[in-house]
Amino acid sequence: MPKAKIDKVLLLKVAENARLNLSEKEVQKFLPQLKDVLDFFSKLDKLDVSREQPSFQPIPLKNVFREDKAEKCLSVEEALGNTSHKKDSYFKGPRVV
Repeated sequence: MPKAKIDKVLLLKVAENARLNLSEKEVQKFLPQLKDVLDFFSKLDKLDVSREQPSFQPIPLKNVFREDKAEKCLSVEEALGNTSHKKDSYFKGPRVV
């Protein structure tokens, strides 16, 4: 794969895609940083990964939900038994306008 030329034009194109307006001072600051980042990533191109399987999910997925079973419910008296904020078989909350 041919190595891309990292210059001001490329940096400004990347900034435009990211919807950034860079000043000339920022361009001078970020250009060497962009070169360094892309150089680090270019090292990955040299690795032999022919025996590796792609991994799109690093942790195996499993169903964490329990089976939905109908069970005995609380009666109204049991549900409201420990509150003093009740009215007509319902919890009574603060007034909302």
